[in-house]
Amino acid sequence: MTKAWTRWQDWAEVGLGVLVLLAPLVVDTTNPAMWTMIVLGALIAIDGLLSLAMPAMVYGEYVQLVLGAALFISPWVMGFSDMTAASWACWIGGVLTIAAGALAMPAANAAHSGLAAGSH
Repeated sequence: MTKAWTRWQDWAEVGLGVLVLLAPLVVDTTNPAMWTMIVLGALIAIDGLLSLAMPAMVYGEYVQLVLGAALFISPWVMGFSDMTAASWACWIGGVLTIAAGALAMPAANAAHSGLAAGSH
């Protein structure tokens, strides 16, 4: 069983969320780009903290995958793909968030299975 606050993939998610959240401080953005990065970064960090606190919460990894995909497509959807630094922060952050979620999936499933087996 995975102990809370120990899974590196979830710490990576928290770190990625914070980096995306703070990126508008150092890259040029428009108002929609800034708020997109702040909101998605905060949601990614919060999801990571919840996954750290409750490692058997498998649906948190699915939320992470969706948030990573949303971050990746946000420069096109929100119209700031021409802003190089902000776009790359979202593209790289999105890909790394998806990768961390995919790598955390087996550990979350194992923790969930162990929790379910112990409840019988």
